[in-house]
Amino acid sequence: MDTRYTNGRMDSAEDAASEALIRELSRHRAVRAPASVLPVVLAGAGLADAYAPTDSPIGPVFVAYNREGISFVRLAGDHDAFESSFRSRFGRPARNLERLPRDLALAIERQLAGDVRAGLRLDLRELSEFERAVLSKAREVPRGEVRTYSWLAREIGRPRAARAVGAALGNNPIPLLVPCHRVIRSDGHLNGYVFGGEAKRRALEAEGADPDELERLARSGVRFVGSDTTRIYCFPTCRNARRISERHLVPFASALEAAASGYRPCRVCRPAV
Repeated sequence: MDTRYTNGRMDSAEDAASEALIRELSRHRAVRAPASVLPVVLAGAGLADAYAPTDSPIGPVFVAYNREGISFVRLAGDHDAFESSFRSRFGRPARNLERLPRDLALAIERQLAGDVRAGLRLDLRELSEFERAVLSKAREVPRGEVRTYSWLAREIGRPRAARAVGAALGNNPIPLLVPCHRVIRSDGHLNGYVFGGEAKRRALEAEGADPDELERLARSGVRFVGSDTTRIYCFPTCRNARRISERHLVPFASALEAAASGYRPCRVCRPAV
């Protein structure tokens, strides 16, 4: 419509048309949008999330996302249960889609395959600053490797907060994509996981780690391994540790033992003292 102004007012034809439109709309002011429209509108405004299933190393999972990024990951199953869990945690609805947007699905696939450049955006707004710091550091643990709760605590500058680190990982809304399955107890045992112990083992196996060997080392009291040629010690899953041949490998029960034997900590995995 071509709108023309005279002395700051619309001309008479435009004025009449506007008044007619206002009268028409006023007759329908009690009309309400269908309930099914609300989640769509909220999602478009970034106030609600959509979700769909995708494959993962531990089986199909539901992935919820919004304009800020991925917000929630849980094992795929009953849609009503997922939506109820989502609403209970975040206080907003999640809309079911048949599939994820192609770009998002590909980025998830790339990250799960080990591509550190996948560039997934995550929505962690509901978490505390401490929890975000823990999850950010957990994302730095390389694929196929493990670190301990105490390592994460030291890395974020809270060396006495290992238990709080465990609680933060237990509250992780985005397992797998924030790889809390790569964090184990300080004694080397795998410990629990939001999806269960068997899922944690499958996730590690898919990345090339050996859960059975990790448990064997834990039972035997081995926490670190060193090379008698480089005089450097590492976490057993560190990429440098994997290069040590059996005849040059030296096991240690603690970082203090390694240091007392004249070994220096690896600069890559940074084993805690």
